[in-house]
Order: sequence, then C-alpha cells, then structure tokens
Amino acid sequence: MDTGITGRTAAEIAGSLRTLVERGTLRPGDPLPSVRALAETLGVNRNTAVAAYRQLTQAGVVVTRGRGGTRVAEWAPVAQEGFAADSVLRDVGTGNPDPDLIPRLTGVLDRVAGRPVLYGEPVIDPELASWAREWMSGALAPDDLRLTITSGAADAVERLLAQALNRDDAVALEDPCFLPSIHTVRLAGYRPVAVPVDGEGMTVDGLRSALAQGVRAVILTPRAQNPTGASLTAGRAAALRELLEDHPFVLIIEDDHFSALARTELHSVIGPEHRRWAVIRSVSKFLGPDMCLAVTASDPDTAEALATRLTPGTTWVSHLLQRLTHALMTDETVLSGISRARTHYAARNAAFADRLAARGLPTEVRDGLNLWVPLGAPAADVSAGLMRRGWLARDGDEFVLEGEASTHLRLTVHKLDDADAEQLADDLAAAVASAGSRARR
Repeated sequence: MDTGITGRTAAEIAGSLRTLVERGTLRPGDPLPSVRALAETLGVNRNTAVAAYRQLTQAGVVVTRGRGGTRVAEWAPVAQEGFAADSVLRDVGTGNPDPDLIPRLTGVLDRVAGRPVLYGEPVIDPELASWAREWMSGALAPDDLRLTITSGAADAVERLLAQALNRDDAVALEDPCFLPSIHTVRLAGYRPVAVPVDGEGMTVDGLRSALAQGVRAVILTPRAQNPTGASLTAGRAAALRELLEDHPFVLIIEDDHFSALARTELHSVIGPEHRRWAVIRSVSKFLGPDMCLAVTASDPDTAEALATRLTPGTTWVSHLLQRLTHALMTDETVLSGISRARTHYAARNAAFADRLAARGLPTEVRDGLNLWVPLGAPAADVSAGLMRRGWLARDGDEFVLEGEASTHLRLTVHKLDDADAEQLADDLAAAVASAGSRARR
C-alpha cells in the first residue's frame, strides 16, 4: 500500500501522515498500513512505527481498531458542555449552574459603566487588579506572581500552551478529563498523555509516567475535578509537588474553576521554586457562563509570554466586564448568594446520592456541580436505557482519554425537584439492571 508516508523517526512519520491528512491525500476512513508493513516500507524499526501511530492516535488523527486495522479518523462533532440542542429528552448532563442562583445585573451595570476606555490604557482595570491579587495569592507558594485577565479559563489554557509548546509536544491531562482541555490539546496538535484520577486527584504514579514520557506541560484541577468531583488532598498535593521538584520548567496549569463555590480547601502542586506555572480562576460557575472572564496568576516569564499571546488578538478583556466582575465579587449580597449556591449544590447532590444508594448504586459525593456515578455496567448501554425512559445523560466515554469503555455517568441533578429526582433514580436503577443483564448473557 503506497500512501506517500515518509520519515525515519516517529515524529517525522507522524508529521508526514498528518500532512497527507490535512491536504486531503488521505481522507477520513481511509485504511493505513499495518505497523509491520509501514516499518518494512520505510526501513525503520517496528517500535518506531508503533510510536508514530501512538502519537497520531493520541492526537485524534487516526483510530486503531484491533484486527480492523488503523484508519484515518472520521470527522465527528466534539462533545461540548451545556444543553443538548433540539432534544425532547430531559437533559441531566448539562454541567450548567442553576440560573436561579446566578446574580442579577440589574442596577450594577449603571454603576460600573464609567468613562470609555481607550487604546493604550492598562489592560487590567486597577480595582479588579487589586482585588484579584488578594484573591489569587492566598494559597500559592510562589510570592512573585503576575496577573493576566483572559476571556475565560479555556482561553487562558489555549494561550498558555501556545506560548510554551510546539506541535506534537506532550501534555499531561487528567483521565477522565474536562472536555475543553481535551479539545484544546488535540485541536492544537499536542499529544495528550493520560494521567489517571482517583478520589484524591491526579495520581502520583500516573504523573511520574507522564514526566518520563517527556511532557512539557501538566493541566490539572486541584478541586472539584470535572467530571469526577475529586479534589487534591494535602498528602497527594505534597507528593505531586515533590515529584515535580525535578522538573521545574515543566509548565504546570492549575484550573481552579470551582473556586468560590468549592467546599474543599485548595492544595496546590506548585512548589515555591517551580519556574513555569499558572493558576486560573474563572468566574463562570458562580457569576454565570456569559461572564467570560478568568484571572490567571503566573510566574513573571509566563505572564509576559501570555500577554504577548494576547497582543495581536483581543489585547484585553472588556473593562466593562472587569468592572462588573469586581462590583459583583465585592458585593455582600452577591457573596451571600454564592454561599447559598455552594450549600444548594452540595445538598442536592447528597440527596440524590442517597436515593441512588437506596437503589443499590452507591455514589460518593465529592465537590462540584455534578455527580460521577459508578454503574457496574457499560455507560453507553445505561445512557441508551435512560434515553428510552426520557432522560439525556452524559456517559463517561466522552471524558475518557484511553483505556476501556467507561462504566460511569456524569449527572447534573441539582435543578431537579424531589419528584423528578425520585423518577430519575428509579429509571437509572432500571437502566443499570437491564444493561447488566445484557452484559451477562
């Protein structure tokens, strides 16, 4: 099979194949040579061909189907957070905050409008900068931090990686992983390296393996990890910090997305001597998804590079949005509302977990907007069973980077009243039983 693939190293072979796909010479669904055939054609070691295909598989360019061979990946819409469009089903997979708990802006906009902002003025509004420095500095070991404002956390992650990495560089990601992080890494052409997550967060052995594979960046969630809800314990964070001491120039990105709503204490993996790091806090979970603003605290070099990445594009986040964020986050009524929201999410998740436990589906209540429900059956089958019963859920396969099919669902249940919660728990138990029965046949 003459596909036009060239190269002597894994990176060269992967780059050649990627170019053929991008130019349309190879199209989605086209079969590719077996590892043995590719190695023989190019005159390289079999392990080199294996490594090339592995890079492309991790980047989502090709798919390997066992005896079905390796093929160019088919185009498919990537999974996104939020409501499912045009669905008649009751959606319990949105990942959205409760709109009733998002602060209203009536009366605040008039107060923050002020004078127009012109080109050449400071990119961070002075009042927001003063408040944000205090907000970000409390739990960070490095004392020399710089602030950057971006249009949300995903924007910050994309720009942080772009200023530090080249295409095909490896990035350590939590597995299962937050959907925007998966998309950002794959669409930019970086290589995701999966690091398992357990009840205490990113695992030490998993990160050790990723570092041995030469990752140049690590993206992790210190608390309320999405989708699992796991938060780093003090012991786990200390062990990860110790491991990272030998890798001071690996870029660490901590996405503390649930910050103001979190019930757990923040334990950072960034040590006082680490050279490349960034901590991101978005306001979308507590002020609303349309408040596209995130504060990034980072080391001076990373901050300077990040500012450079902003210069040819957005340059700055709207000062109206910055002033609005500051006004809301220093308003006692809003802060009290955030506190009530924190209690609400935790209570509703705990109540639903109790319902599941009563039906033989014990579920650990962690932090965050969602529940990560272990099923003991294939998540795709359970999700299909829920659809037949009128529910649309988010199955764990969408969040998994590698390994076997998921046996978890991520459910967003805090908006359900008691009657609907009871019905969902009944339907979920029935769907699990049905899926388990089919699996045993």
